[in-house]
Amino acid sequence: MVGGVTLPDTHATPRLSDIAGQAQVSEATVSRVLNGRAGVAASTRQRVLAALDVLGYERPVRLRRRSAGLVGLVIPELTNPIFPAFAQIIEQSLAGHGYTPVLCTQMPGGATEDELVEQLEERGVTGIVFLSGLHADTRADPTRYARLASRGVPFVLINGYNDRIDAPFVSPDDGAAARMAVRHLAELGHERIGLAVGPARYVPSRRKAEGFAAALEKSFGLSRGQAERRIQHTLFSVEGGDAAAAVLLDEGCTGIVCGSDLMALGAVRAARRRSLNVPGQLSVVGFDDSQLIAFTDPPLTTVRQPVQAMATAAVGALIEEIHERGQGRQAPPQRTEFMFQPELVVRGSTGPVGT
Repeated sequence: MVGGVTLPDTHATPRLSDIAGQAQVSEATVSRVLNGRAGVAASTRQRVLAALDVLGYERPVRLRRRSAGLVGLVIPELTNPIFPAFAQIIEQSLAGHGYTPVLCTQMPGGATEDELVEQLEERGVTGIVFLSGLHADTRADPTRYARLASRGVPFVLINGYNDRIDAPFVSPDDGAAARMAVRHLAELGHERIGLAVGPARYVPSRRKAEGFAAALEKSFGLSRGQAERRIQHTLFSVEGGDAAAAVLLDEGCTGIVCGSDLMALGAVRAARRRSLNVPGQLSVVGFDDSQLIAFTDPPLTTVRQPVQAMATAAVGALIEEIHERGQGRQAPPQRTEFMFQPELVVRGSTGPVGT
């Protein structure tokens, strides 16, 4: 017993009623899964196995599937909560297909993307998922991905389309995200709206900036040059958002659209340092809708990145590539971008001008 709660004995025989309740299926279905019988959908079987894991029971030996192979997941960092959110869903989806995920995280002073890929290849990975990697950097050499494909390793790229790479891409519509954020602020009466976004060399930043400029032209008749003076390129971090917001506040902006939730929190911090009320004197919109953002002070209005749909689509595209390679296809994969629509989530960090 821990804190008044009785924990299951992981070596005890699982109780069908507990597992059925956790998995939201019948006890008969649980029994069929535990006994390895046919007649259960793969998704249902996965829910039962997940229930076993959540409740702390060991899986019966007969249910321990042999892995279909290792799949690498290369992400830039874990400090931004949107990346662990992607990683969790990608790993769950890969496990549902029978693959074992191998998480590789880049960090300052640590292994580079190329070094991580080399290590994954040494371990014989079946495929690789890249999230916000060098493919999103317009200054990076894209031929590294052509060489990877030539070595027969299937891969899929998330966030950052590059027309020089033949591979499946999965992206949010960054331009639409910026446009809907500007439209929301304009409807609240804001006319001086700024954008705090990441470095211009990254594709998501460029797309957000283009969408932002188009929205200012449509809403207020600003030229491209006038719109660009309202754009601050900075780091994708709290500190970056703080620095960019300071410049935009000096320009008289009453509304700021940010390239990430962390940047938005930095903009709120910059406003409070000047004793400005959010949203009374400054409205702030983030991007991502990562976990816990709804519980910030004030709760952050943000544009939600469709993480679940994007992660699931990325794994689906990779599995298709793996299967096609397994059938002997030698030609490079077709360059395809699957683009997903974001969603504006209005909370407490935006309001009418001067409220």
